[in-house]
Formats: sequence, C-alpha cells, structure tokens
Amino acid sequence: MSSALALDHVGVCAQTLAPLVAAYERLGFSLSPVARQSGCRTPEGPVEPFGTGNRCAFLRHGYVELLAILDPALYDNQLGRFIGRYEGLHILALGVADEQANLARMRQAGIPIPGIAWLERPVDAPDGPRAKFARLPFPDAPEGRIQLIRHLTPELIWQPRWMDHPNRADALLALIMVSANPAETATRLSRLCGLPFLPDPAGGFQIRLPGAAGVAGPQAPVLETVVRILEADALGTVLPGVVAPTLPFMAGMVIRTDDGNAAVRGLALPLVEVPDGLMVPPALAGGAAVVFAP
Repeated sequence: MSSALALDHVGVCAQTLAPLVAAYERLGFSLSPVARQSGCRTPEGPVEPFGTGNRCAFLRHGYVELLAILDPALYDNQLGRFIGRYEGLHILALGVADEQANLARMRQAGIPIPGIAWLERPVDAPDGPRAKFARLPFPDAPEGRIQLIRHLTPELIWQPRWMDHPNRADALLALIMVSANPAETATRLSRLCGLPFLPDPAGGFQIRLPGAAGVAGPQAPVLETVVRILEADALGTVLPGVVAPTLPFMAGMVIRTDDGNAAVRGLALPLVEVPDGLMVPPALAGGAAVVFAP
C-alpha cells in the first residue's frame, strides 16, 4: 500500500541524553539501553557511524525516541540544527508497509527525494545484532524530521523486557504541532503520507492514519492515530499553558494507558487536566507536553 498507515514514533531531542532519560524515567517509562546510530548520508553512500544515540520507550503500538548528540566530532544527522531551534519534539515518523511503493508515489507527487535513507543501530551492545530501518524523509521540512519508515527488524527493538512501563503506557495515539500556516504544513504532510487532511475541531487541520496490524510494532493492533496541525491560537485550548518558542513547533504527544491513568495518577507528578487526559508539562518532559489518555 502506497500511503502511511500508522503513527510509528515521535522523537524528543536534546543536547545531552542523561537529563532527558531521567525525566522520562520519572514519568514512568522503562527505556531501552543506549544505542549509537549509523547510516548512509546518501542512498548510495556507505554506512558510517553517526554522533547521535538514543534510548526508547517501546509501546505495544509505536514508541517514543529520546535522541541526543553523544559524540560532537561525528556527523549529527541534522540534530544540532533541530535543537538549535529548541529542545523537544523534532521527529515524526509514520509507518508504512512498502517503502518502494511510497518512494514512487512521493516522486510522482513532485517531492525531490533522492531515494531511501537507510539507518541502523546496535541492539543491547555495540557488537550485538543491528536493528535496521528504511526511511523516506521529506527533504528540508521546516517542521523537523518528518518521514515515512518501515522497520526491517522490528523483533529486535520491540522486546517484551522493554515494554512493561510503570505508567501502564501502551500506545502512541497522536502528535500535536502548531504552525503559522496550518494549511501549508498540512499540505506538506499530506504529500508525504498520501492521505488527505481534514479540519481539526480546535482550529487547523488533522491527518488521520487508518492503522494496520503489525506496522507500528510486532504486536501493534489496527489502531487509528492522528497528527494534528493547529493554529497558533488553538494551542492553549488543547495543551493549556504550553507556549510555542518558535513556529512551526511540535508541541506534544498523546499516549494511551491501559488502566485508565490509575498508575499515572500514582506517580506524584504535577498533572494538568486537558481535553485528551492528563498532561505532564513540557518543563518536566524534555520540552514536549506528554498527555496520558485513559
């Protein structure tokens, strides 16, 4: 199928990894070990080590990536440019089942994409098995790294030992961004994913991803997920108290829990009631609002 199917993951980016990890552990997430990234700078180029690395919170559907610069002497894959704008959410990845079909569709839509961008990283240890990914990033998108992705080795990263979270999180439901020109941003995302955009009731637009079993994780069910592109004035309605440091701005994520947020309420966090559930303010979550939905 030549369109995006599911919200695969979002990425929170920072200069250093340790404070980001500490923040998300306080939020009740269990995180995978540190993994150094490598990849090809061009579709035909060799695989080389990057200066970036991550730890991740893997959910039954999707995951949250915590990404930082581990070695400033190596290629940072644009991460320095992203965090130069602000520390917080900069990565939106939408899951696909066929990268070649989506590459052909994107080229037919006039997107100047050179080809598939390959990425890999070790699992568990530097000399351990390597998780591999096929990526289709929208070139030079002002919103950040927005991309389509297919996991070539999903069983290596969605491991049960990393999916048991004290906060009972089990699915990534939504990414919320704000734009000075929501129609322009929605058009760009629509071209990337091959799906239409619709009006958002808060003001702006949204793209609804239909879901597909196994696309956003080996155990992922068919689950509709959404990307919301809001007008600047609507941000305070959806995420009260959150202020955009610049535009465009990936402001927050919505994560479902499987116990009606009972465990989240027991974490002694300063939670804010919002339309979708309970929000942890960006100051406590690496610059990104985290909303837990029952």
